[in-house]
Order: sequence, then structure tokens, then C-alpha cells
Amino acid sequence: MAGGIFSPLGSCSELEKANCHPLVCLLCHEPYQHPCLLDCYHNFCASCLRGRASDGRLRCPLCGHPSVVRGGTGLPPVDRLLQFLVDSSADSEEDVQCANCDRCCTKAELDTMYFCNTCGQPLCTPCREETHRAKMFARHEIVSLSKRTKDIHKKCPLHEEPYIMFSTEKKSMLCINCFRDMQGESRAHCIDIETAYMQGCQRLDQAVMAVKELQTSTCEAIVLLKAMIEEVRNSASEEEAAINSLFGRMQEQLSERKKTLLKAVQSQHEEKEKAFKEQLAHLASLLPTLQVHLVTCSAFLSSANKAEFLDLGYQLMERLQRIVKLPHRLRPAQTSKINSEYRAEFARCLEPLLMLSPRRSVVGSASGIGPGIAGTNMLPGSQCSKTLMVPSCPPAGDKMSTSPMVRKPTMHRYISTKVLLAEGCETPFAEHCRNYENTYRMLQTEIQGLKDQVQELHRDLTKHHSLIKTEIMSEILQKSLQMDVQIAAHYSAVEMMRSVFEEVWEETYQRVANEQEIYEAQLHDLLQLRQENSCLTTITKQIAPYVRSIAKVKERLEPR
Repeated sequence: MAGGIFSPLGSCSELEKANCHPLVCLLCHEPYQHPCLLDCYHNFCASCLRGRASDGRLRCPLCGHPSVVRGGTGLPPVDRLLQFLVDSSADSEEDVQCANCDRCCTKAELDTMYFCNTCGQPLCTPCREETHRAKMFARHEIVSLSKRTKDIHKKCPLHEEPYIMFSTEKKSMLCINCFRDMQGESRAHCIDIETAYMQGCQRLDQAVMAVKELQTSTCEAIVLLKAMIEEVRNSASEEEAAINSLFGRMQEQLSERKKTLLKAVQSQHEEKEKAFKEQLAHLASLLPTLQVHLVTCSAFLSSANKAEFLDLGYQLMERLQRIVKLPHRLRPAQTSKINSEYRAEFARCLEPLLMLSPRRSVVGSASGIGPGIAGTNMLPGSQCSKTLMVPSCPPAGDKMSTSPMVRKPTMHRYISTKVLLAEGCETPFAEHCRNYENTYRMLQTEIQGLKDQVQELHRDLTKHHSLIKTEIMSEILQKSLQMDVQIAAHYSAVEMMRSVFEEVWEETYQRVANEQEIYEAQLHDLLQLRQENSCLTTITKQIAPYVRSIAKVKERLEPR
């Protein structure tokens, strides 16, 4: 499987189930052969990574982190530490034979074998006691088989002399010749092998402790993330169920309100159409009467002499005046626009489902809204009639815990307040906003300080596992209770200003409503004038032929 295609581990459970033996490659699942170390500190066999580099970069098959590779091999450097562990493991699995008695020991007996670093040969326990107890072997270095010193670590490869010193500056062992060739400043950083070994063990213990702390934090983070993944899954399911339920109820409410609105539109349509047809029938019956009397007048003028005119003319004029004074409905009694306020009705039916506060409608146009009612919501209606939807204030007796849902987030409210104060209007509400922002910033700073203290204590408790002083916790609790009292007092002070601002807002609403009514009345008056002018034009066009006919008759009757 070396060099085969590797599928990255997709979940934590797969990572736990994977083979995590430190000497086994995660790609080929075999003991490491020339292990290479990537920049992300993951190791793989050289054969498993060969051919994966592209443009001088090699992406880790496990985490995807890119590593820079140099040289023509296209491979990262060999991990000497891991190679040492692999070689040591291989040596421990080899069959060991005593160099003196040729006795082969089993793996279970390896702990009882020794190794003479001076002779470079393994020894069993009897041979060590019998042969290497003589005076000629007194200076031989005999250690356990697992701690034998390899040839490469015995002597300096440059001078073929044994190592006697260690340079803490260069982190390398030195023979006597290497030590003599060093400059005086560098010699000050050289110590003997035993001291270097003890110091290295201490530093390694410190590094191991740091890694253990990181391992503990990582395990805690994994547990937390697993719990959060489960919470996210449950929250998504609950949210989906809530969305589907709310959407279904909204559809039901909107469907019922749609039927009601369509019935209202149909009712308005029937009423308006009936009224217009009745008025049209009245005017249609009036028009022939007017035409007959006009023709009668024309014929009377053309055929009656002076005596006949004086005898019947005043009777004709009286009849015409009565016809004119009759209550004729020439103007439409109502507009032709059907307005069901469907946007406002749909919004009202959704308010209980969306937990919106009740709204108050003011009929009129939205063009007259001034800065005094900033933050209101507008639902556009028809072309000539619109509905201004303004949020009503909750009762002043509500408690802080049961107050209505905040409409705007803090940042939006802060920006809106800045805009309001930048307008320069010295109103009671502007002064209130100025004082509120100062107090709110002070309270927010105090709360943030308490948050930082609690986070620091939580970090010490979970990460460092250190003891927490009881008096610190008591002090934080006391400050928290004091802040709760201050916030409640500030909330009560702001709540007491509601009645004052409601009076101002009510006056503003009334002024806007009046302006909107005046504006609509102006449009209505213009429409009436236009309709009167249209009727006048129609009548003029209709009587024009009769006027021309009478003029011609009069022209013929006049003496030349």
C-alpha cells in the first residue's frame, strides 16, 4: 500500500479508531521506512510521499498543511529521532546471542542481557559474572542491552576520538580534538557528557509537561467540541421544527386573512358598483329631459311671437329653474379606489406569531414624517391612501424581566443615537439619550471587567487546575450584585421617563395625522375640480350643436 491514495480521516471517531502506533505509518499501516517529517509534524514513509510534491510544496495527506520541500528528491528531510526509535525497536526484536557462550536468549530474557560497550559484544548474566569480573575487564563499560551505545555515537566521525564534552551552543557532542579546535568563547558553553545528559533530561521533562498540558487541553477541547456538535445538531433539528411549525401557522393565518380580505374587496366592489350604477341611471334619465327642454326652448323662441312669449315664456323659465334646482347627483359620492389595507391586515395577523408588539395605524401619507418618529415601520398602501404603522409603547407597569423584546441591537441603537445627537436638535429625548449613553458606557465597562475576571478564573480552574482564592470569588459575586442593583436602578429611571416621552410622541403622531389628512384633502379637492371640468367639457360638447342650430334660426328670423 506504500504510496497509495490516502483518504483523510473525516471525523474524530475515525481518528480514534485509526492505528496510532508511533512507529507505524498512517498511509501504508506498516513500520516506518525512512520516515520523513513534514512542517505540520506529521510523519510518513518516504515511499508513501514520493511523487506527491508539486511546485516545491507537498501537502500533508492527513491535515492538508503544505510543506516546503527542497532538493531533487521532492521529499522532506528524514526524521532522525523517529528513525532512531525505529532502529531501536528493530534491534530489540532481533535474536541476541551471547558473544562468550553463544547462548541465544528469548525476547522475555532481553531484560537480563548486558552489553559491553568497550568490547562491543552482548553478554548473558552468567558470562558477565564469570568472564568480565577479572581485573583486565575492570575498565570496560558494561550496561544493560537496551542502553548499549552504538558505534556512530561512540566516536567522533571527524577525529575518530571518543566523545567527552557537549556544546550547549551548537547542541552537539565533542571529542578532545573538537574541543581544542574551538574558540575560547565557545569553550565556555561546553560541559561534560554526564552533566549535559542530566540537564537535557530536566529540559525534556519540562517539555513533556508542557505537551501533557496541551494534551489535556486538547482532550477537553475535543470533548467540548463533540458536545457542541451534538448541541448544534439538536438545535438545528429544533430550529427546523420551529420554522416548519411557525411557517405552517403563518400559512393558516394568512390563508384565513386572505379569504377575509377577498370577501371585503368583493363587498366594497359590489357596494361601489351598485352606487355608481344608480347614479348613472339617474343621470341617464336626466339627460333626455334636459335635451327635450333645450329643444323646446329653441322651438319656442323660433315660433312664438312677443305676446305668446310673454304669456308662456315665464312659465318655461320657471320650469327650467326648477329643473336646475332639483338635487342632481352630478359628483361621485365616493372614490373608485378599493382599499382593504391588506398589508396592515397581514401584519396584524402575524403579530401574535412573530411576537411583535401591537401597532397603531394612522391613515395618511408617509411624506410628512419628521425626525421625531424615527424608527417607525412603514407599510406602503395604495397610491392615494397609505397606512403608517408605528410601534406602540408597552405599559409603564411592566417589569424589567417581562419587558418586550428589544427591536434593535446595541450597535444599531448606538448608531441611531449618534445620528440623532448629530442633528443638533435640543429636545428632551436628545438630552435623555446623551445622559443614557454616558451611564450605559460606564455600566458596560464594569460588566466587561467582571467578565474578564471570571474568564481568567475559569481558565485557571480548567487549564492550569490551580486553586482559586475564595475571597476573589466573593468579591466578584459582591460586585455582580452591586452591578445588578445599579442596572435595575438605571432601568427604573429610564422607565419613569416613558410617560413624558409618550406625550411628546402622541403630539407628534397627531401632528403627522393632521398633516396627512390635509394632504389627502388637497388631493381630493383637485380630483373633484378635475371631474367638474370634465363634466363641463362633456356638456359643452353635447349642447354645441343645439347652440349652433338656434343661432342659425335666430339669424334667419332677424330682419335684414
